[in-house]
Amino acid sequence: MSHSVELIVNGYIRLRDRGALEDLLAHRRELLRQLRSVTGIDPGQVAEQVTQEISVIEAGLATIAPE
Repeated sequence: MSHSVELIVNGYIRLRDRGALEDLLAHRRELLRQLRSVTGIDPGQVAEQVTQEISVIEAGLATIAPE
């Protein structure tokens, strides 16, 4: 998985920026949806990476109390 996503999530956690994490999560979910609809190529590896990134973002959101 991309270490950069972990760094971004950790930065948002330190800033307590739940909105930015939610936006990042929404973006990754949309990206995964689009990847799953691709035909003609196998997006499996990229989809797996995006799924892992979603898990990291969700874990980060769990550490910040809802507003």
